[in-house]
Amino acid sequence: MGKRIIQQRRGRGSPTYRVPEYSFKPKVMYKKMNGVVKDIIRDPKRDAPLAEIKYEDNTTGYIIAMDGMKVGDEVKTYVTSLQNVSEGEKISCLETSPNSGPKLCRAPGSGAVIVSKTEKECIVQLPSKKKIKLHPECMVTVGVPAGEGRNEKPVIKAGKKWHAMHARGKLYPRTSGVAMNAVDHPFGSGYTGLGRAKTVSRHAPPGRKVGSLAAKKTGKRR
Repeated sequence: MGKRIIQQRRGRGSPTYRVPEYSFKPKVMYKKMNGVVKDIIRDPKRDAPLAEIKYEDNTTGYIIAMDGMKVGDEVKTYVTSLQNVSEGEKISCLETSPNSGPKLCRAPGSGAVIVSKTEKECIVQLPSKKKIKLHPECMVTVGVPAGEGRNEKPVIKAGKKWHAMHARGKLYPRTSGVAMNAVDHPFGSGYTGLGRAKTVSRHAPPGRKVGSLAAKKTGKRR
């Protein structure tokens, strides 16, 4: 008897590959009033840090912290509407419609640029070079989210890697298919290679659907 391959185990829906629940569930939204940054905190479900804001009405909110933001800064120096930002300036955490909340460019280091503006619309270029049209009253944050380069630091210990992967429902450590036995994986027991063709039909059963799925071409590009 063999064992289920990774694709089958993931499809079963067990808690093994689910992201764990966290008690801290902040809601990132814009508020049209001034406030002060009280703290820079970490969100376990987010790569970029969050800025805890205390607004003028003594309420607390959260926005994604920008690169260079510090405790004591005023929100009005970062958060504004598209119509108040000059062309060519780097922006992030864009709303797709007024009062929708930040939807675009929220990853660390990502940012968009305003290409042109009119009274009725603003054309913004995203990091993918795609250009979109947004309403001038959409709120944005000036700058780029903090946390860029977080993956450049090497992971020295396997235990830290294990916790980092399992915090996002990933499998670690992962064994290659060619290192398994033939009963455990289609590529297993191939000695020095796969032991079979890497291409597989799109209509193959889950236990056989590994490798290049319905590939039109294989091999190195020349």
